[in-house]
Amino acid sequence: MLVCGIGVETTHASDNVLLILADDLGWADLGCYGNPWFETPHLDRLASQGVRFTQAYSAAPICSASRASLLTGKSTARLGFEFVTKDRPGYQPVVAPLRAPPFTLDLPLREVTVAECLRDAGYETAFFGKWHLNRHHERYLGWSPTHGPAKQGFQVAEEDFGCHPYSYYSDHAKRGWVEIPDGEFPVDSMTRRAIGFLKKPHAGPFFLMVSHFYVHTPVHTRVKWLYDRCLAKIPEGHPRREALANYGAMVTTLDHHVGELLAALDASGHADTTLVVFTSDNGGHPEYAGNAPLRGSKWNLYEGGIRVPFLARWPGKTPPGETSAAMVTGTDLFPTFAEVGKASLPGNLDGQSVVPVFLNPESSLQPMPVVWHFPYYHPERRFAKTPRAIGIDDGYTSQTRPHSAMRSGSWKLMHFYEDGRDELYHLPTDLSEQTERSQSDPAMAKQFRADLEHALKQRKARMPIPHPDWQSPSQ
Repeated sequence: MLVCGIGVETTHASDNVLLILADDLGWADLGCYGNPWFETPHLDRLASQGVRFTQAYSAAPICSASRASLLTGKSTARLGFEFVTKDRPGYQPVVAPLRAPPFTLDLPLREVTVAECLRDAGYETAFFGKWHLNRHHERYLGWSPTHGPAKQGFQVAEEDFGCHPYSYYSDHAKRGWVEIPDGEFPVDSMTRRAIGFLKKPHAGPFFLMVSHFYVHTPVHTRVKWLYDRCLAKIPEGHPRREALANYGAMVTTLDHHVGELLAALDASGHADTTLVVFTSDNGGHPEYAGNAPLRGSKWNLYEGGIRVPFLARWPGKTPPGETSAAMVTGTDLFPTFAEVGKASLPGNLDGQSVVPVFLNPESSLQPMPVVWHFPYYHPERRFAKTPRAIGIDDGYTSQTRPHSAMRSGSWKLMHFYEDGRDELYHLPTDLSEQTERSQSDPAMAKQFRADLEHALKQRKARMPIPHPDWQSPSQ
């Protein structure tokens, strides 16, 4: 295995790194991003203490792929890890014009992760929460003994669903309200494990990754006072009012557990020497987050599927209460954390360090086109009966078809593989992606298409191919 930190001093006084990753949290779900209904006081406070990014992106519109890119600093196209992992090899059970590539089941051990890089630079590394980077072992999301966090650079790794509905939802008898005083929350054992890591002595710097299951489905709360409070904030007559009340309760519960973790960091005495980054693995679920004013959702490459909240606090370095419009992505976290830890980098990364923007939010990064590649269909079941149109806050899961995207500067091109169609958008004037400009700006669209094809070829991206069982309706 490649050692990432060769030649790096392991006795330097590097700062700690705390990465908090939410699951399926939409760009507009936090109060500090303008949400009028969901209460997120702890994350709003974190934003006020550091930098809030308005143009942050996940590396993929879906869980496993996004996490693989985050940990390796490589795009999904380069990794060949573009979808969610499964329990066995195979292809999607979708009969459509194209067949997506075979499932990628495990993050290959040959890939160097940011945890390995920082470990080799003298960091103590720890992981708690959702992994989703190996084939399901013994149960849904079960960690593999051969490809779990302990095999990917994390010296401390403890598996735990916490109080997320994953821990009880399969038992209908446990879905009722829990008796808990108003203003209090159930104990989250996963968060308690992470707090335990913070409390113990550390001989050197640490990299702690807390990967929440919130706010992924099942969307449900057992805390009645919180549900009632969320319901009261959502206007009567809203078509998804009850569902949004459950969802808002999950968002606030996530915020509460983040607050517990940050309080433990303060109590540990390490807060002043710790970079804290909070973000989400992809955009929000369309039936709950809605993602307005962004179009689309989790599973597709419109802005609603890939634009995410991103907060960074680094005491004494990030100016408090600032906002940055710099474009950052999940692949930037590896080189960013490596710079913080004074660690050397492996080659072929697709991200760049955003430390300069942490220090000066008005600064700009080196211009670098961002490429997304999603050669899959969604949903895998009942695809043909799912609505085709992808809208804004329409409340339903739409058809997603194989496509790729590139953003460079103000422009974004999406290419769809079934019909070879391109869609071009100018985001500063069309954040909701409603005015398609490939016809009015053909030269721009042609250049973007050529650049996208070159980037995918350079990364040896896996492509969808004609489906052997497909018969068009006209046949």
